[in-house]
Amino acid sequence: MKLLIVEDDIEISYTIARVMQDEGHKVTECHNGEEGLHHALYGEFDLIILVLPKIDGFTFIQELRKQRVDTPILCLTAKDGLNDRVKGLTIGADDYVVKPFEIPELIVRAKVLLRRYGKVNQEEQISYGPIAIQVRNRAITVTGEELTLTEKEYELLEYLLMNKEQIVTKEQIYYRIWGLDSEAGIGIVELYVHHLRKKLSSCHADQYIQTVRGLGYILKINE
Repeated sequence: MKLLIVEDDIEISYTIARVMQDEGHKVTECHNGEEGLHHALYGEFDLIILVLPKIDGFTFIQELRKQRVDTPILCLTAKDGLNDRVKGLTIGADDYVVKPFEIPELIVRAKVLLRRYGKVNQEEQISYGPIAIQVRNRAITVTGEELTLTEKEYELLEYLLMNKEQIVTKEQIYYRIWGLDSEAGIGIVELYVHHLRKKLSSCHADQYIQTVRGLGYILKINE
């Protein structure tokens, strides 16, 4: 996998890079936010490790998501305030590790994000329970029956599948699917969840999209 590390402390950047290289990844290091943003926008990476450099980390994240770059972002930060983490996750970060941290934790969190969001082979499918998506042609089946969705409905279902059994906020869905520059209000998320549930109900799978009050949604099959 190709990783981008954005850290203005060269020693810390070098340490993280060595660890990730030992794990078999190809690593690009950037030591200022502007350079990192350029690489993130125009390069091809599977994961960005952002150590909140001199450029405002929130601005970095917002700009990437505004440009519809969906590369997962793992933030390393000394800020342990809940509000900062919530804001970062809401505007598009995927996970946080608070410094000081242990190397094994960093490796595991990176692996989880790579597994969850890593590029899948276009011959593969994304599936959960009876729901399956053929990535190459965007064909959807539920318990073997074909399901026809609009483009946004498909993107919503795919995003929920990629985050199966994980809570995703309305804000995360909105920024990933509609983008920061969208003129649609965040209420569009509830509307499309309603549309998607309605179509899944024909296959008796609408109950898999569960509402988490005050947070967002989770795709989960209750045993």
